[in-house]
Amino acid sequence: MNLRPLDDRVVVEPMSAEEVTSGGIVLPDSAQEKPQRGTVVSVGPGKLMDSGERGSLSITIGDEVIYGRYAGSDVEVSGKDLKIMRETDILAKVVS
Repeated sequence: MNLRPLDDRVVVEPMSAEEVTSGGIVLPDSAQEKPQRGTVVSVGPGKLMDSGERGSLSITIGDEVIYGRYAGSDVEVSGKDLKIMRETDILAKVVS
């Protein structure tokens, strides 16, 4: 994929929404909730500070993250649905 985010932005591939509830009920597309978890596929170089240096990001490629329900911008690249968001839009990193 040829997509490189700028500054402190990251590209996240959202996980698919659950299609079946824990009780076994199949949900149609219109009833599925927007996923709030995803995998980081690309990160920017970091925010440019007043000193002229770049601040480092705490997120790396491959991290599983949780983000706000309406965070970021939805884009489609090479047939994949992706989200581009700032690092500050990410609420948590999933640690296993």
